[in-house]
Amino acid sequence: MALVRKGSRRIVVDGTAYRWRLRGRPTYSQGLARSPCTFAVERADTRGATLLVTTDQPHPSNWTGREAEPVRPSRVAAAVRLALREGWTPTTPGSAFHLDHSAGFTPSY
Repeated sequence: MALVRKGSRRIVVDGTAYRWRLRGRPTYSQGLARSPCTFAVERADTRGATLLVTTDQPHPSNWTGREAEPVRPSRVAAAVRLALREGWTPTTPGSAFHLDHSAGFTPSY
């Protein structure tokens, strides 16, 4: 799965360039704050496995007005470092590597 260039941001983590992207508009479930916010990361210079990170926060553009922390570059960098330690190989083609940080997320109903 390749990231769409439009809307993605560049970040350098430990000397390696990556691109990351957060959906501009939430999915229906994220809009209702029933599922947590997610973002994707991939190497900027080569195609390979994408990192999908599930956060413990609602999407910042949720429709219920629930407060959410914005996804900051420092959080993205920390997720990249953790994923690399856990076995993510961003230069090897294959299915996406999932990093789940959703513990503590409480959905709105």
